[in-house]
Amino acid sequence: MLSSLLSKIGLPILVTVLGGTLESIDNPVAKSASKALSKVDELIKNGGISPEQLAEANRHTEKMAELELKNYQINLSEINKSLRAEVASDDKYVRRMRPTFGYLMAFTWGAQMFGIAYVIIFDTDKAGVVMAAMGNLSAIWAIGLSVLGIYVYKRSDDKKSLARDVIFWNPKP
Repeated sequence: MLSSLLSKIGLPILVTVLGGTLESIDNPVAKSASKALSKVDELIKNGGISPEQLAEANRHTEKMAELELKNYQINLSEINKSLRAEVASDDKYVRRMRPTFGYLMAFTWGAQMFGIAYVIIFDTDKAGVVMAAMGNLSAIWAIGLSVLGIYVYKRSDDKKSLARDVIFWNPKP
């Protein structure tokens, strides 16, 4: 996707858009990057970077995007292989991994919510600290809930596939 985007709009537009985006972020590193990209943009507009150099940069960026896409596809392929192996497994524990993980996630989420509710209701002075601590857990919860979402989505696909097989199954006499 990025490689086709770059081939259509090219590096000059990308530098301009990225520089403007970074300028709006209130962070000194982002501001420095924005200033550096503004200088590159000026060089491109004033001919400080030749069209040949720009074309080579576009080719290099397209190649890097293709490599990144290939890496992403390999990762997805490995994930799909492991999910297929899980579905095909006769091992009862492997087949119950998704529901077990789902129940554990639900239990830990519920325990955390009840704990927070308890602190908010009965120990109000510590509620701010607890809420801030809960915010620090958001990345962990995002990962766990993402995995659970993939499990649920994949199980839904399994059920749809099974339903199709049952509906179109014609036993021969």
